[in-house]
Amino acid sequence: MEEVVINWLAVGAATLVGFAIGFLWYGPLFGKVWMKEAGLTEEDVQNGNMAKIFGLTAVFQFIMAYCLAMFFGNEIDAASGAMYGFLTGFAWVALAMGVSGLYEQKSFKYMLINGGFWTVVFTLMGLIIGAWR
Repeated sequence: MEEVVINWLAVGAATLVGFAIGFLWYGPLFGKVWMKEAGLTEEDVQNGNMAKIFGLTAVFQFIMAYCLAMFFGNEIDAASGAMYGFLTGFAWVALAMGVSGLYEQKSFKYMLINGGFWTVVFTLMGLIIGAWR
């Protein structure tokens, strides 16, 4: 098996994209609806341990971007990266969350907001990693 060369700047940029999309997605775009569907209040969100939430989010998203780069291997371009990122986000992550959401009896709005977020994030991660070879 050929050793995969990782572009750490691309992995870092892909990680940061997750934060940027999350800020928009769970803020001005769908924040109010997401909070309602998740059963959270503004006070609940403000009282969260932001250092823990943001710190672990950074670690988790970095690992996700790294693993995506490993799956891609050395032969990938922007279009393929975006397509494989989309398939990862939609078919693996969003649908897995959908299955869990069904058993947890979450609303379809909740599942669409969260699944849509990961589909967009993985698509953009794939685009960045694929383009930045």
